[in-house]
Order: sequence, then structure tokens, then C-alpha cells
Amino acid sequence: MSTVLSVNKREAGHRSTLTQLRKGGAIPAVIYGYNLDSTPISISEKEFRKSIQKNGQNGVFSMELDGKKVNVVVSEIQRCSMKEEVNHIDFLAINMSEAIEAEVPIRLVGESVGISEGGILMQPNLEVKINVKPADIPESIEVDITKLKIGESIMVVDIRDTIDFDIISEDNHILVTIMAPVAVVEKTAADSVQEQV
Repeated sequence: MSTVLSVNKREAGHRSTLTQLRKGGAIPAVIYGYNLDSTPISISEKEFRKSIQKNGQNGVFSMELDGKKVNVVVSEIQRCSMKEEVNHIDFLAINMSEAIEAEVPIRLVGESVGISEGGILMQPNLEVKINVKPADIPESIEVDITKLKIGESIMVVDIRDTIDFDIISEDNHILVTIMAPVAVVEKTAADSVQEQV
């Protein structure tokens, strides 16, 4: 069941107006998409944080705009680089019966063989892009790293047939890799220099 968000229409204001909104505990936002012109709105920061905790960032939210109920997803959140404050939110109005593109976080599960041997886990890409109906957007996609050894990686191509979603990201999109320990790499490099001498 979707979480209902209370929002207010606002004028597309100057920076001072936006600052005033934020000081009053509201977040400037915009809603656009299905059957809707781009509309500036504001939302209570407290309510938004509570809804995200309850529903997840990939959840479907319902909001009332001009007396009409609109289903939306969060398209983008802009945060202050110095603090964890939310500066602006883009909401995308959606048709619940049509698939949309969504970026979903990767959640690693299991203890990698390579890590137990001293390897270092690297996760160059934290999300994958999928094509999915709004009600079916998962909060995360699990990737089992139990059998991953030092020097091995898991890419999109490796999980494409193991999950029930249509992944849009390229096959060579690396999700996780286990690197050799730095000390071992440095020692090997030093040994090869000595051999050359």
C-alpha cells in the first residue's frame, strides 16, 4: 500500500524564497510526468524522512494535488554536500500499469572466500537500473558473494538470469570484485624489480 504524502503547491521562487521554505522545515520539490505538467511543490522534511523510512526510497507514494490523487516515485534527491540536508526532490508521476526505469541498490550477502583469504572487497557500482512496474520495484537486489575468490568479479551478466527483473544496465557493469591484498601486490612488484636488477 502506498504512503500518502501531504504537499503544497508553491511559486517557482527565487533563492531567498527557497531558503525561507527550508528554514521553515519544508523541502522545495517538483512533480512532473504522467498526465501532469511540471509543478513546483513543497513537502514537510519531517514527513518526507518518516515516509522514506517506512516505505523506502524506491517505494510508490501517493499525493493529492489540486484535489486529484497522483501516484509518484522519487526520481532524484539533491542533498547539501556539506550536510545530510535534502535541498530539493524531483517526484515522477507514474502510471501504475506501465513499467518504468528504476535504479535499485545492490545488497551483498554471504561471506566471500576471497575476503577470508585476505582479499579486499570493492563495489564500483552500488546500483543497477531495471525496467519494472512501480508496485514491483524492489528495495534492493541481493547478490551472493560467497564463492567469490581473490581476483574474481560479479557483473550484471552473472546475475541477469538469476533475478526476476529486466535489467537495463550493461552486461559488463561490475557490481563487486575481490582485489588482492595491497601488501601482496606491493611485495610482488618489489620482487619483480629485484629480479630485473
